[in-house]
Amino acid sequence: MIASRQWLQRASAGLLGLGLAAATNLPVSAATARCVVRLSGRTVFDNACDFRQFSGNGSFTINAFGNNTIASYSVISVSIVSPGVAEVRGLTFDGINSRWGVAQRSSRDNACWIDDDFQICAY
Repeated sequence: MIASRQWLQRASAGLLGLGLAAATNLPVSAATARCVVRLSGRTVFDNACDFRQFSGNGSFTINAFGNNTIASYSVISVSIVSPGVAEVRGLTFDGINSRWGVAQRSSRDNACWIDDDFQICAY
């Protein structure tokens, strides 16, 4: 009984280790892009940005280079929840992760995600 319990503990630890390794090695693709962010109809950022895809489904984050911000946010994330629909959030330098809302992929420009209050485009 003790031997089987030890085997189970070692097997569990091994599987947990594999799971953690897999979770930390998610494919990420980084590139420089031109990002345009509009809030309430006003362009607040139109410049080069660091664009990183994650999750393999088209989700991405953008952030300005250096110590610059995008409308007081250090990172903006666009997380695809279903085809053509994304959850958008902004992370402040204070660590506040604010939910901007649900965005739809633009039918006029596939690089853009739009809501009534914001638009995020990454080219």
